[in-house]
Amino acid sequence: MRSPSPSADPGPARDSDAALAEQLLRLNRRLHRLQRHQFGPLGITPAQSRLLRAVTVFAEPPRMADLAARLDVVPRAITTLVDALEASDRVRRVPDPGNRRVTRIELTDEGRETLEALRRARREAAQEVLSPLAPGQRAQLGELLELLVSAGPVDAHGHCAHPPRTSGREGEGRE
Repeated sequence: MRSPSPSADPGPARDSDAALAEQLLRLNRRLHRLQRHQFGPLGITPAQSRLLRAVTVFAEPPRMADLAARLDVVPRAITTLVDALEASDRVRRVPDPGNRRVTRIELTDEGRETLEALRRARREAAQEVLSPLAPGQRAQLGELLELLVSAGPVDAHGHCAHPPRTSGREGEGRE
């Protein structure tokens, strides 16, 4: 029985791919930690931040079901997030003019101000993480990440496809 040649052994390539994936996960966690630190003074959670950003994606105030689909969470999680954001005057529920049984979610002035502060916090966190890179390296990283993000399967909402969320912390979802 012949042993496979070293060049035919996919082991090192898989190890290298696994190491890259681990580095990406560690970088993602670092960026999230920085963002959470900067979100703290704003009195907002990362899940609430995602909901505020999601509201702005729609041409008109979205229904709660639209937000649940966009964030890939169960509708109950959206209710909890909207309740908290409404209590802090960042969103408000408004009736749908065409269907009184439907409630839509819109940003308030406070919500728009919070969203702008969140954008600044995200930019600052990204600048801190990317500071070791020269402008050309940042551009190259952006191109590579875009290639990786756009290469995967996409669902009907324009997100990378993944299994439906069935459990986990309430209010946490993918965007």
